[in-house]
Amino acid sequence: MCGRYNLKTGSHELAAVFAALRGDQFHWEPRYNIAPTQPVVVVRLREDRQRELSLLRWGLVPSWAKDPARAASMINARSETVDTKPAFRAAFKRRRCLLPATGFYEWRQAGRSRQPVLIRLQQAEPFAFAGLWETWTDPAGGELETCTILTTAANGLLAGLHDRMPVILAPDDYEDWLTCPEPELPSLHRLWTPYSAKQMELVDVESYVNNVRNEGPECERPVSRGLFD
Repeated sequence: MCGRYNLKTGSHELAAVFAALRGDQFHWEPRYNIAPTQPVVVVRLREDRQRELSLLRWGLVPSWAKDPARAASMINARSETVDTKPAFRAAFKRRRCLLPATGFYEWRQAGRSRQPVLIRLQQAEPFAFAGLWETWTDPAGGELETCTILTTAANGLLAGLHDRMPVILAPDDYEDWLTCPEPELPSLHRLWTPYSAKQMELVDVESYVNNVRNEGPECERPVSRGLFD
C-alpha cells in the first residue's frame, strides 16, 4: 500500500518533468511527509487533452457518496478491482491521473517498535504513481476534488515490509495511462505489474517521520548506526 510519501520537487521542475501546464494558482513547495486527506499534486488531462498540474485532496470520495467522511479509507485502490468496484470504476474509465513522488514510506516491525523505511528509485528522480480522481458535490453546490493511488503486489524488495506496493509507472507509459480510450482499458492491466526491485532502494530513517505533523529533510534522515551494528 502507500500511506505516506514525499515530493521534494518544486512547481517549475514538476511542470517540465511531466510536460504539464501550471496554472497561475498552482504552487508546490517540497514536502517530505505527505499524509492522507492532505493536498497532493496530480497530473491530469484538461478538456483540450493537455496535461495540467492540480492540487487534489488525497483520499477518494466517489461522486455518489453522501458525505466525504470516509475519504481517508480510500487513499489506495487495488488495481486488480478498479474496473469493477463501484467506488472506482467510473474514475478508472474517465478520470485517471499521475501522482508525482520522490519516495514513499513503509514500516518494519522492530521488536516492540516500528522502523520507518524510505523507498525510492535509485536514480533519485521524480516518478509517478498511477492514480484516479473524482469530483464530489455537496448539497450547497460546492465541489471537492479527491484522488487515490493504485496498488499492486509487492516486488521482492518490498515483500518483507508489506504485501502491496503502489503502482509506479514508467515515463513511456504516462500517456497511455492518461489517454487510453474506454474500449481499450483492458490494455492498461499490463501496467499493474510490480516495479522492478533492481531500480529501487530501501533506507531505514529516523522515527521523526512517524508523526504526520513533522516536516522537512529530517523525515528522510538515515538511522545512525553504531560501530558494531
